[in-house]
Amino acid sequence: MSAVTTTEKSHPILAALILAIVVAALNVGLWFVANLPNGPEDWKAPIPGFAFTAYQRYQNPIKGDVSTDPEIDADLRLVKKYSPRIRTYSVLENPQTIRLADKEGLDVMAGANIDTRLENNEREIEALIAQAHRYPKTISRVIVGNETLFRNDLKPEQMMAYLDRVRAAVRQPVSIAEPFHIWLQNPELVDHVDFITVHLFPYWNGIEARAGVTDSIESYKALRARFPGKHIAIGEIGWPSNGDRFKYAYPSVSNEAIFLRTFFNQAKLNGIDDYYVLEAIDQPWKENLGEGRTGAYWGMFNADRQLKFPFTGPVTEDVSWPWKALAASLLAFAPMVWFGSRFRRFKLTGRLFFMGLVQLACGLIVWSATLPFNFYLSPFDWAMLILLFPAQVAILGILLINGFEFTEVLWRRSWIRHAGMLPPDPVERQPFVSIHLACHNEPPEMVQVTLDSLARLDYENFEVLVLDNNTKDPAVWKPVEEYCAKLGPKFRFFHLEPWPGYKAGALNFGLTVTDERAEVVAVIDADYEVREDWLSTLTGYFHDAKVAVVQCPQAHRDFEKNRFRRMTAWEYDGFFRIGMHHRNERNAIIQHGTMTMVRRSALEGTGGWSEWTICEDAELGLRLMHAGYELVYVDELMGKGLTPADFKAYKSQRYRWAFGAMQILKGRWHWMTRKGPLSAGQRFHFLTGWFSWFADALHYVFTMMGLLWTAGMIYAPDYFNLPMQLFLIPVIGFFFAKAIFGVVLYRARVPCGWYDTIMASVASMGLSHAIARGILHGLTREKTAFVVTAKSRRMGGSSFAAFAPVREEVLMAVALLLAIIGMGMHYGTQYVESTLWMFILAAQSIPYVSAMIGAWIAFRSGDEAG
Repeated sequence: MSAVTTTEKSHPILAALILAIVVAALNVGLWFVANLPNGPEDWKAPIPGFAFTAYQRYQNPIKGDVSTDPEIDADLRLVKKYSPRIRTYSVLENPQTIRLADKEGLDVMAGANIDTRLENNEREIEALIAQAHRYPKTISRVIVGNETLFRNDLKPEQMMAYLDRVRAAVRQPVSIAEPFHIWLQNPELVDHVDFITVHLFPYWNGIEARAGVTDSIESYKALRARFPGKHIAIGEIGWPSNGDRFKYAYPSVSNEAIFLRTFFNQAKLNGIDDYYVLEAIDQPWKENLGEGRTGAYWGMFNADRQLKFPFTGPVTEDVSWPWKALAASLLAFAPMVWFGSRFRRFKLTGRLFFMGLVQLACGLIVWSATLPFNFYLSPFDWAMLILLFPAQVAILGILLINGFEFTEVLWRRSWIRHAGMLPPDPVERQPFVSIHLACHNEPPEMVQVTLDSLARLDYENFEVLVLDNNTKDPAVWKPVEEYCAKLGPKFRFFHLEPWPGYKAGALNFGLTVTDERAEVVAVIDADYEVREDWLSTLTGYFHDAKVAVVQCPQAHRDFEKNRFRRMTAWEYDGFFRIGMHHRNERNAIIQHGTMTMVRRSALEGTGGWSEWTICEDAELGLRLMHAGYELVYVDELMGKGLTPADFKAYKSQRYRWAFGAMQILKGRWHWMTRKGPLSAGQRFHFLTGWFSWFADALHYVFTMMGLLWTAGMIYAPDYFNLPMQLFLIPVIGFFFAKAIFGVVLYRARVPCGWYDTIMASVASMGLSHAIARGILHGLTREKTAFVVTAKSRRMGGSSFAAFAPVREEVLMAVALLLAIIGMGMHYGTQYVESTLWMFILAAQSIPYVSAMIGAWIAFRSGDEAG
């Protein structure tokens, strides 16, 4: 450790390079481990046969596409290199296949497609009989129907009549191709065929690839024991190289290689030499035949006619992984070196953690950008992916921003900008402070408690201006006016009606009537009780001309015995214990409209309180930073107010903050994007500091997309069938990472127990929908009403009234529940991907359920002490 420290001090760039190389090497190692070569037994002999379908990459017989002679001939020549036999499924589709196979000298087991279309069945049978007569040497056997009984298209009696008819008309042996269990359920079929053609698919039994070989061999032996007098041909056997996981069966290139090469060898040992691999070449059009995405990937060759795996030597799942690993490392290398050299003050563990997070994010970007090329995607799929990719990058960006806060809070060596209480100044050096208390329709008794605490201040040079803003009822504002008169000349009351500009308008009026001696303007909310030493221990910071703001945390009182107030109080506390310290490191705190002191000359010199935004306090802080001032954050609870009265007030306040944040971002965008007075750190925090709220907006967007996509997967699966990994991995990863970051930081920084940590998390998640609405409305609207946060109990009525403030959240939760039920009924749990998708929908419902829980707790807590 000492050697690393010495290197860091003398050669910071070299130390950062070493760390970046270590992390990049770990990245390459992870790609290598994920693509470890598998070593199934070699196979050097010809393959007995292939199931063959003649369609090209973009052809679809359902749409009437037909392959040309040169296309089919090229495919047959390719297959002939590996096997002397093919099996076909229809003599009406691409009828030239048998003629071209005859030219190439291939043996054909020709099939007739039999289904519910009786007239088409007649044409298929007549064509099969005709081809069998025309090519007696090429067609060695014929198959009447492929899994017709398995699909319940026809009854066994109908199929046996077809079989008898064809057997009487041709010289070749005749059979029907069905899965293993159909033969056992219909043993009478054996009397109507010359040989048994069975399909063995351990993948659909949901077992892993190596065990699937044993399962196939045992099934073959069981069928042979049940029908000892009949020859058995395995008409289809294989393993998909891509698609949806089915129980324990995982489709992949390496698993396809393991299964087939192992089966080839085991079949040889057991004397099985009559089988057809499903299939020769991938058929992308089969993706829409009811098997899900898996149906397109049964070929030993991909749709571009490339062999997926070698028959000898080890098999690598992704042969291009070294290039992807290198791309991910190069993409992350410069950011890692910059971070490692720029933040040497972080502990080694923290730097390695965040550099690893950067590398992981770059790896996911490379993975997300390249994974779609492993699938046969339609133009519609690509369009959806193009829309999805920026959202995934945004998710990773938000994760990195949260990770940076996590790293700085946990693994800093010390806070760079730390401020505490100062020794009180003598009276003659005390700056004169004008305390502005804006109120609107507040309960008089609550305001009087605040005024009493101000009257007890251990400070000589101050005044209190009570700025009542548009309170209509004299019975509300008159008692406050009378109380101010009783408290003496330091307390002045102003009733403003009508008055524009909401709180900012009232505060701007206060500046016009402020005592001319005032050097500092302090602002508190009407529900606060302040400590006696609030001014005496903090105004000393204003002796430094660079300081424009001294900010204390927004804190709460009288919440311990009220469950709702308690959960919200601890939810608020997290930001001031964590986020404000993080921002303070770069002089980029969010100024709050309570427990804040502002240099009067700076406030008036930069334009006063902004009335164009409903978050005038945060905008003022940014404006003062832009003017070159310092903002001091003192993490000391110098005053405590009341939490919002109920969930409606709680939501309304957070909606207002989110809306106002977007107003500020739009109004001051040129400050954020152009180099100027704001430092890089300040621009970073005011651009990215809202990203956690943007994540709530993205969550809402993803939820709506998830609901629409679920409906599409159920009712239009042909069009809504993207690779679920692209949704699942980023979203699940972000969900868990954000939850872990939040809980760990709370346990490290917030002085509450596990119960309060969990309840604060519920409160925070319950605000997600309100924040999302605030963000989206703030981006698309210019103004919204300023709603004062109610601090006294308002709710009553029946239990249904509890959920009135969260009607939209209830609807979203119900919609997600219905989506989960729909997925369960349509897909069940047989696909791991569909199960994970239901998990995603359930995870997306957590904020909405949390809002319902918060609203219910608020309703039930109305009579509790608080």
